[in-house]
Amino acid sequence: MTPEPRPGSAPDARLGAVAGLLAATFRARRAVTATVLAGAALAATALAVTALAVTALAGAGPVLATGVGLPDGTGPTADAQVTGGAGSAWTAPDTALVILGADTVVAEVARTPDERARGLMFRTAVPDGTGMLFVFPEPSPHSFWMKDTFVALDIAYIDQNQRIVDILPMEPRTTEGYSSSGPALFALEVRQGWFAEHGVKVGDWADIRLPTTPR
Repeated sequence: MTPEPRPGSAPDARLGAVAGLLAATFRARRAVTATVLAGAALAATALAVTALAVTALAGAGPVLATGVGLPDGTGPTADAQVTGGAGSAWTAPDTALVILGADTVVAEVARTPDERARGLMFRTAVPDGTGMLFVFPEPSPHSFWMKDTFVALDIAYIDQNQRIVDILPMEPRTTEGYSSSGPALFALEVRQGWFAEHGVKVGDWADIRLPTTPR
């Protein structure tokens, strides 16, 4: 006959070991669960911060002031409104390289009618080596004015062969039209005097390198 176990004998020890193992397993599971929950909370916080940052950027409106009214050969266009403010998205402008001999202009690209109408309105400066490149759907005569444009500019009209056909100085805040002498596919605006200072003249070739993936 098997003797009755005394307190603290082998069966009790085995039960205690099992109970300890179960308790340790439960504690381990609680620790894993807490870690997973903490990681999920951290990820949710990061997503919320990112969303707030995107919303703040979108609500800030354009960082760049904008530009030159474009009569486009038929008289001045209606005044363009500067877009922005809460709820309006802003994206960085396309930029092109316009290589003129040994010099290069990094130019914002104005492709759409709205972008061409705004141009460089309300800018307070056009730094050397920068400007705006207007891209038209097809070669045709064009005319620009300077209403609401605060900086004196030079405009170079460029034909479909990327040859400069005109360079005209344009005075700020005027409604006078500055017209091309013939069809142009591009127009490049820079600070007034920049072309002369860099020896750029009518008849020169402009190596225009547009972005390959416009926004």
